[in-house]
Amino acid sequence: MDCSFIPKSGKATYGLDWFYNGSESRTQKDLEISVIAVIDVEAHRGYSLSVQQTPANLAKRKAKALCQPQRITWSMLEQSRQMLEQLPNKATVEAEANRVAPELTRMDYYLKHLQDSSAYLPTSLKRNIRIAAVVDTRKAGKTGVALLFSTDVELDAERILDYYKARFQIEFIFRDAKQFTGLCDGQTRQSQTLDFHFNASLSALNLAKYEDQLRSTKDQQKPSLSTFSMASYKRLAFNEHLLERFISMLELNPTLIKSHPNYENLRSYGIIAA
Repeated sequence: MDCSFIPKSGKATYGLDWFYNGSESRTQKDLEISVIAVIDVEAHRGYSLSVQQTPANLAKRKAKALCQPQRITWSMLEQSRQMLEQLPNKATVEAEANRVAPELTRMDYYLKHLQDSSAYLPTSLKRNIRIAAVVDTRKAGKTGVALLFSTDVELDAERILDYYKARFQIEFIFRDAKQFTGLCDGQTRQSQTLDFHFNASLSALNLAKYEDQLRSTKDQQKPSLSTFSMASYKRLAFNEHLLERFISMLELNPTLIKSHPNYENLRSYGIIAA
């Protein structure tokens, strides 16, 4: 789970507020979304599971501190777990709808997003876990330590580290959605239409990854481990459309053209080499 800064012009857009922009290393007045993603570790691909826009006016004074990267400790994890368990259920929220709502921090909102998506995620811990201690000695005189854990007690420490590093795939989700599926290009200002736009953008990216994986494994018995490139996928789609246009306009035989050995070379022209 991570949040991403969304630049947006206009002064009347829903959710407009001060959020932390990682690319600029400072807070700016625009929009923010929080995304929960699942990772296909074998294929090295991330898929967005849920996206929600962060509302404005959620404890502005705490925004910068909460959104900036910070060291996570076991006490913070335990505190987060307790906060999740204490969040009110839907019936309680509806019963108190006419009362004055308590002030929520952005961390409260992120935890609520996680709780709303919990039905689609593996169950809570409440079991034995395997701990992997990662010690960083690359800097002279300075030692860094990170504790990672897995509910699969049969995993070795190196595999747990590989799983942890796979979480960076969520950053590729943000990158590809912003560059190729219009995540930052919505012209709407209302809450519901913004929500539809964010979900449509990330869903389009999910479908592109899924179609690419189906295509690459069509003639294989196991999933392909090739790295997904949205730029290459876009190029393939454009080449296919252009070739179909040539076939149609020149009244060529599509079966004859597509069975030619050089058709695949034309279709994949300009893609990133695997």
